[in-house]
Amino acid sequence: MLDAVRRILTGSARNAAAPRAGGFLRRQEGAAAVEFALVALPFFALMFAIIETALVFFAGQSLEAAAAEAGRQVMTGQVQGNATIKNADDYKTYIICPYLQGSVFDCVNGVYVSVKTYSSFQNAANGADSGPPLTSDGNIDKTKLPYQPGNPGDIVVVQLYYQWPIYVSALDKLANLGSSHLLVATSVFRNEPFGQ
Repeated sequence: MLDAVRRILTGSARNAAAPRAGGFLRRQEGAAAVEFALVALPFFALMFAIIETALVFFAGQSLEAAAAEAGRQVMTGQVQGNATIKNADDYKTYIICPYLQGSVFDCVNGVYVSVKTYSSFQNAANGADSGPPLTSDGNIDKTKLPYQPGNPGDIVVVQLYYQWPIYVSALDKLANLGSSHLLVATSVFRNEPFGQ
């Protein structure tokens, strides 16, 4: 009887040790944590890239809407007839920034305005395609931003510029100015015969 007990005890001890040694490789408790650690960095990088790209497109659309609305006020003569709007800063403060209020822009310090009159739509197309007024270090050159809202019947191009910062360095194709993306919104129109 003592031998039978010894055989049972030694057999069970041997059988208990076997699963411990071989079971270590078959355990699954930490697999999810290891897999997440391998996938987490690319996953979060992709998520930040998607969010940043979406923000750039959202900002571009907001700037386009502001350019269209601000251009409409020049086209109808409301800007030319307003005594408080004497220059581009006044135009930006009273006309453009209210459209961008509550958005993702720093309108006062970041939005640059160009309002220029042309003799024909062909000249306007050539002038608008000449590129943004940038300095050699990639900043907006304020001296090349005219403010000419024009008279009745004139062809006017309103352009808004904003340097949007890019934070995800993997999106270097999105950044067209070093570490930022230059957003440009344009509105081209012929002034109505206001005041006549």
